[in-house]
Amino acid sequence: MKVVERYIMRRALAVFLAALIWTLAIVWTTQVLARIDLVTDSGQSALTFFEVAALIIPSIVPIVVPFALVVAVAQTLSSMNSDSELAVLNAAGASRWTIVRPIMLLALAASVFSFAVDNGVDPYARQKNRELVASSRADLLSLIIQEGTFRKIDDGLFLQIGQRLPDNRLGGIFVADSREEGVNLIYYAKSGAIIESGDERVLMMNDGVIHRKTLAGDLSVIRFTSYAFDLSAFMSASAEVLLLPKDRTTQYLLNPSPNDKMFQKRPNKYLAEVHQRFSEWSYSLVFALIALAVAGDARSHREARIHPLITSIAIALFVRWLGFFAAGKADNIPQYAYMVYGVPIVASAVATWFIVSNRTMELPVAWADWMTNFAGRFGDGWSALKLRFARRGASGQEAG
Repeated sequence: MKVVERYIMRRALAVFLAALIWTLAIVWTTQVLARIDLVTDSGQSALTFFEVAALIIPSIVPIVVPFALVVAVAQTLSSMNSDSELAVLNAAGASRWTIVRPIMLLALAASVFSFAVDNGVDPYARQKNRELVASSRADLLSLIIQEGTFRKIDDGLFLQIGQRLPDNRLGGIFVADSREEGVNLIYYAKSGAIIESGDERVLMMNDGVIHRKTLAGDLSVIRFTSYAFDLSAFMSASAEVLLLPKDRTTQYLLNPSPNDKMFQKRPNKYLAEVHQRFSEWSYSLVFALIALAVAGDARSHREARIHPLITSIAIALFVRWLGFFAAGKADNIPQYAYMVYGVPIVASAVATWFIVSNRTMELPVAWADWMTNFAGRFGDGWSALKLRFARRGASGQEAG
């Protein structure tokens, strides 16, 4: 590899790693916040929460890596063009492949990394994540006997324990049950206990009342000496680990068990997941080609065009959206599997044509003019607004 090629790869690699870290951090944070209820609702420790959060990372790596790469390539080449480095290379007689070669080597390494994570690490991380979540929610006894806490047991079912009494008894039991459509049930008992018998868990409530209210406004109150509320169904449901096609290994997807209930219901979803895993790795190469087609040539600073980074990201987002659309449709319509592979192939072919023919892939000039005019009007309006506030402040000071 030539000195110039090593220089380009070194600069692109540095920007790629920086963009990858920041993008991963942002996406990971949004995913983690969606799982904060693991601590708040199930009473688990912070260690369990961070373990679940760490297992999320492999699932977002294959999606984030191509975008980090397109940002790195577009930004690196745009900076080199601004510093007149691309113009110097052209003047020195260097071919366009001097720029293409190091970028494609970096894209190939990113593709191999994405393929390894998507087909090797991610399925096992997803399975471990499912097991941790299921085990945390299966520990229902430690969940509901916490004093003074209002817990959600199921959709429409909430429970609160006022205090823990001697001999494993509970005091101040409150249950709100709205699972039955049109009927709201509220249970209150002065005391009670959880009775365990094998796999059965029963909340035995003593000396309490049941309030039953319908949508028509009818209200009835029933007093009871003892009442048994079955909790076994919620514990067994929460303890069961349900593995979706995304959670399965690639080897299993290629040869699923005939007894798999999920496979019996939706066999196309397993095949669609295989197609997505075998095509998702290629987007790093596709996005690198797009960035090269957009920003790989020397351009004058006086030309009115949209910044190459914005153009590259816009085209990459559109291509990736087409890929997600095809993958979503392939779950129900097997024919869309061709589109799953067709999107990256066609996008690569179009970008390669621009590179080979020494053309520049960019958004239409009318779009660039519209964005420039919009930015100008926005800047003029913002300046007028600041001037108005400045004058109002000056007049206020004079009045004072």
